[in-house]
Amino acid sequence: MWTGVVFVLGFALLALCKPAQAAQPPNFVLIVADDLGYGDLHTYGHPRFETPHLDRMASEGVRFTDFYMPMPYCAPSRSSILTGRYPFRTTVVRNPAPDNGVNDIGLPASEITIAAALKKAGYATCAIGKWHLGHVPGFLPRERGFDEYYGILYSNDMRPVQLVENERVVEYPVVQALLTRRYTERALAFMEKNRQRPFFLYLAHAMPHKPLAVSEDFYRPKGGPQELYAAVIRELDWSVGEVLRKLDELGLTERTLVIFTSDNGPWYGGSTGGLRGMKGDTFDGGVRVPFIARWPGRIPKGLVVREVAGAIDIFPTLVRLAGLKLPEDRIIDGKDIFPLMTTPGTKSPHEAVFIMSGPQLYA
Repeated sequence: MWTGVVFVLGFALLALCKPAQAAQPPNFVLIVADDLGYGDLHTYGHPRFETPHLDRMASEGVRFTDFYMPMPYCAPSRSSILTGRYPFRTTVVRNPAPDNGVNDIGLPASEITIAAALKKAGYATCAIGKWHLGHVPGFLPRERGFDEYYGILYSNDMRPVQLVENERVVEYPVVQALLTRRYTERALAFMEKNRQRPFFLYLAHAMPHKPLAVSEDFYRPKGGPQELYAAVIRELDWSVGEVLRKLDELGLTERTLVIFTSDNGPWYGGSTGGLRGMKGDTFDGGVRVPFIARWPGRIPKGLVVREVAGAIDIFPTLVRLAGLKLPEDRIIDGKDIFPLMTTPGTKSPHEAVFIMSGPQLYA
């Protein structure tokens, strides 16, 4: 009898002494709307637009009131989102376009993106939607750390509007009313395919950048003078809901940080929530954007952060949450803002943030 007890105790001690397997790093889903205004969401005060899924995301996570892009337009802000560096460091101070003079510019190969950093750590990486960091060879998404790409390489108002898969044009002309749905379906398929390994999904929607387009399911013909814009917002909100639903279905909700933001303020038709200015302006209406993050079990429910943070903070936050060190061969302007997301009363790590327009510093 005693022999059996000793055996059981010995087995238990061996189990305790056995090194624990390292926990799998978290997944990251970064959703970026295009030209979405600070006041375009119900959770940011819009009186009519319906955004129940983003409302839920905010109630189950954290919402920032003072989150800034470094420039009031597309490409420079996206360069900062993906690198943690101001546009004057990435040199992306203009929007690439299929026009003379700006056709062959983009994010330099020397820059390290979130995708490149995470890919080296074993993450599956995918970019879906608007890229706008260079559309010619040498600047493409799969040359900047992404395993796969599906989307439009620049803005949806630039010609020719071509839908690209990896480096191949798969549709021209593009049916823009189907873009949000197609991007969402691709995002869900990527998460399904990579559910057994850590992944980084960068879902950069085309909307509500002009020209506005929406699938028929979300358009209400008698919805009023702003119905097209409202329908676009409803479909974006639906997309967020589908991402959250898929994470629940895959059992990945508690292992995944989901972030939603915009690249700059709104163009005509959008709402700044009363802030001065709009897209293209360096006033708050052009650069202050929604920022919502959800990670059940890690981020407390319903937290509202009124401290200053911005696009440059996304890179260092995700890289450190993945257990990686920040690059030491360059200046990373951003800071890890996960303490802001999780601990009420935490102060901003920034003494100041910079706002630019082109190569000029404005604030």
